[in-house]
This record gives sequence, structure tokens and C-alpha cells, in this order.
Amino acid sequence: MQPGGDDSAIAYPILIGDIGGTHARFAILVDAYAEAREFPVLRTEDYPSIDAAIQEGVLDKTSLQPRSIVLAVAGPMRGGEIDLTNSPWVVRPRNLIAELGFRDVTLINDFEAQAMATTSLEPEYLEKIGPGSVKPASARVILGPGTGLGVAGLIHARHTWFPVAGEGGHMDIGPRSDRDFQLFPLYQRIDGRVSCEQLLCGRGLVNIYRAVCAHAGQSASAQDPAEVTAAGLDGSDDAAVETLQLFATYLGRVAGDLALVFMARGGVYLSGGIARIILPVLQQPEFRAAFEDKAPHSSILRDIPTFVATHPLAALSGLAAYARTPARFGVMTEGRRFSA
Repeated sequence: MQPGGDDSAIAYPILIGDIGGTHARFAILVDAYAEAREFPVLRTEDYPSIDAAIQEGVLDKTSLQPRSIVLAVAGPMRGGEIDLTNSPWVVRPRNLIAELGFRDVTLINDFEAQAMATTSLEPEYLEKIGPGSVKPASARVILGPGTGLGVAGLIHARHTWFPVAGEGGHMDIGPRSDRDFQLFPLYQRIDGRVSCEQLLCGRGLVNIYRAVCAHAGQSASAQDPAEVTAAGLDGSDDAAVETLQLFATYLGRVAGDLALVFMARGGVYLSGGIARIILPVLQQPEFRAAFEDKAPHSSILRDIPTFVATHPLAALSGLAAYARTPARFGVMTEGRRFSA
């Protein structure tokens, strides 16, 4: 059982799985043409390990026995295993082969999967915000505020899409407006830093909200991201309303920065549950204005389109596209593909 590095065809049936910090989503591809058979979304906290989740949440509920498994996971590979960034689960490919009977295990970064999904999602699952048009075979950027902030690029060369994963969510973010200079001293930091992820994820919503409340000298009535979001969307809490506006502004700034880094004329795509839920806020002027506010290159940003991916299982779409035709994508599998 040795790690593999080639992109040869993956044997069917294939189990594909998107493993996040809060939820795990699975589907089975019976062959290259059949629609993926999806399973109910699992909460990671309900299972002691990924092995248990796959056995109880998938294999025990189907007569199919997948030969291969392709997983999108958030975390670096160390010593043949992955400690998930925002979950206590540890992915051990050799255990999946030995204990659950898979013949082949391929591990992909979660935002590599999100990036590949931009090539496979149907237009009805891409909500366009603002002007600009997609330039074919051009670079793309993907951002996903969720349990954390995922970031990836997608580059096209030699008729192949190359996903570029990294830790862009941990870049610094700083104050720009007068309001920012009031609030940034109140934001919770990590070792003195305010990173993008400190503001642009679930806990980031709470971070912003508490700072807004503290500056106003009022108590924070909303206690978690869902409460902040709900109160901001229904207008019942002025601090929560401003929180969502600030969130959209900060997200626009970071998205614009990354669009310039990748020269993403193929578009910038927002994925994940938060972006879908706050879509009405993102459609207001703040997000797009912040995205384009990049003098002296604002004209470049005005021509780059931005989208919210509204499909709740977008990463599975990317995994399915890769599993069916690995050669279409330049995914390096050396050290990330294991065989029995």
C-alpha cells in the first residue's frame, strides 16, 4: 500500500465526500454518466471519527460497496494523515483501506474541490452580483466564509484547470474607513493580528457584532452566528444590521485583493453557507463597491464578475467532475493517493 502520484482513471463505484469543520457531505458515483447518489448531510460532532461517519452514515445505508473514495478535506497532510483544521477528526487513508474496504483513497484540499466546482456548476446555481463578464479559460478565485475562511485560485493552461490551494484566509486585514478605525481596536485578535478569518467566517460575524455593540456601549444580545445573521436580515437589531454590512464590505475588499493577485478575469466565486444566507446583503452596494475600490486599478475590477454559488453541495459537484475525468484537472496526487 503505497502513495500514488498518477492521475489515471479512478475505479467505480466512487464515494466522494466533502468534509468540513461542521458538516460532512457524501455521494456515490456509480459510473461516469449516472447522477451522483447523495446521502443526508452529517454533523461531524455526531460521530467520533470520519471512519464511523462513513460506515454509519453511508455504507450502512446502501447495498453499493464503493471501490474508491475521493475526499475533500481542510487540513495539511502530515505523515500520511490529515488533522482537520476545524474538527477533531483525523483522516487516515490507510485505515479507510484496511477497515472499510476501499481499494483506492484520494485526498484533495477542500478548496481545490470548490475551485473545480466553478467549472461544473449549472448557471442557475451561480447568482451574479454586479457588472463584468467571464473571460473563457481565464483565472478564477474562490472564497468561502464558513467555519473558517477558505481561499483558492483556479488557473487554466494547456487545456487543463489547475486548482491552487493555500491559506489565504489568514492574510492580514486592516482598517480603511473612519468606522473601521473605531472598531478594529475592539476586534478579537490572534497573537496581535486581525486576519481575514477573524472577521470573515461564522465566529467573525460574532467578532464584528460584539465590537459594534461594545463601541455603542450596549450589551450583545445575539450570541452566535445564526442569531446575528437572523437579526441582521430581519432588521430587528441595528448592530446586527451593521454587522452584515461590514461583513459584506470586508468580504468585497478581500475578494478584490485576490482578484488582483490572480488577475481573475474568469470571475470571483463566493461559496459556502454564509454567502448563500446573506445573499440579499451581498446584492446591496457595499460588497461590490468595496470589491471595485482598488485605485489605480478599479477599471480592472469593474470588468471582473462576482458570483455567489447557491448550490448547497457545490464541493461535491467539483469532486464529481474530478472523479469522472481526472485528466481535465492538474491536481497533484503524489502523497495524496493511496492504494491497497
